[in-house]
Amino acid sequence: MNVLLLGAGHIGYTIAQLLHNTGDYKVLVADRDKNSLKAIAALGIATREVDSTDGAALEAAMHGQDAVLNALPYHMAIGVAKAAKATGTHYFDLTEDVHATKTIRELAEGSKTAFMPQCGLAPGFIGIAANALARHFDSVREVKMRVGALPEFPTNALKYNLTWSVDGLVNEYCHPCEAIRNGKLQMVQPLEGLEHFSLDGVEYEAFNTSGGLGTLCETLEGKVEVLDYKTVRYPGHRNLMKFLLEDLRLVDHQEKLKDILRGAVPSTMQDVVLVFVTVSGMRDGKLVQEVFSRKIFAAEQNGRLTSAIQITTAAGICAALDLFREKRLPQSGFISQEQVVLEDFLANRFGLAYEEHAAETQAAA
Repeated sequence: MNVLLLGAGHIGYTIAQLLHNTGDYKVLVADRDKNSLKAIAALGIATREVDSTDGAALEAAMHGQDAVLNALPYHMAIGVAKAAKATGTHYFDLTEDVHATKTIRELAEGSKTAFMPQCGLAPGFIGIAANALARHFDSVREVKMRVGALPEFPTNALKYNLTWSVDGLVNEYCHPCEAIRNGKLQMVQPLEGLEHFSLDGVEYEAFNTSGGLGTLCETLEGKVEVLDYKTVRYPGHRNLMKFLLEDLRLVDHQEKLKDILRGAVPSTMQDVVLVFVTVSGMRDGKLVQEVFSRKIFAAEQNGRLTSAIQITTAAGICAALDLFREKRLPQSGFISQEQVVLEDFLANRFGLAYEEHAAETQAAA
């Protein structure tokens, strides 16, 4: 299968390596960053210098490709999806942006090719896991989805290191969030809904952030009483971010905030990804609860340390493409994450990463 991968950053590097190593995919990686492309070319993978803001250049790069995987920043998703529609190329991405996903869904209407956004961790795998648990109940009362990409060894006041895109981080902290209350879709404010809990003796906090639910609210509206998604951090992080965004008004100067974070908060490859889903409801006349929880750790792969967020995000989009290639997913139109069967995902050669690098967790309120 011929695949064009857009984006040669940390996530793109991992995706390219995973697909190339199977021998089932002929991968071409495109980016405008020559140095990032050199690192991928060293793996024996074809590369091409492309300005992804140029629609004509994107369409030219997609010529002869069966699918395009978009690992670019979220604000470029619509442009790439439009180029995929124009060239008849199957489209997959990692975006957490709600507006971009709605636009891509509109592009997918009546299309002979497939459009599957949100194939990462959250949105992505978290929705697959939550939807799978919800199907085990006669009626669902509450679905709680909690995800965190955290430094394993926090040292600063934010108790945070950069583990993924700063653009995506600020985007999820600044935009309204979807949730279901009393069976109906509602919008709630980011950074609100603060709660605390413990996993394996470690204290965490969680609060509303945008985009992590994907299309799950639409799928389960009217079928569950309560559904929400919150980002997990170490205690104290939310209050400091609230101070920056609201008290210092950096919500109105997001590019400045991104510059501050990039210049002051170190990145790390030594991270841990937390996945924690609880679903409660009625089964056989009894109120019961089911939990799906994992901690995924950074691991050395082919002599190179790969972060947990690289592992989980790359595994998500690679598994989606693999299941699509095997015709376990629809072959045209819009494909939501809820259409992926959890057992199929975890049994997939890429989805196995959620088991091989993970540990189950024990929670306390």
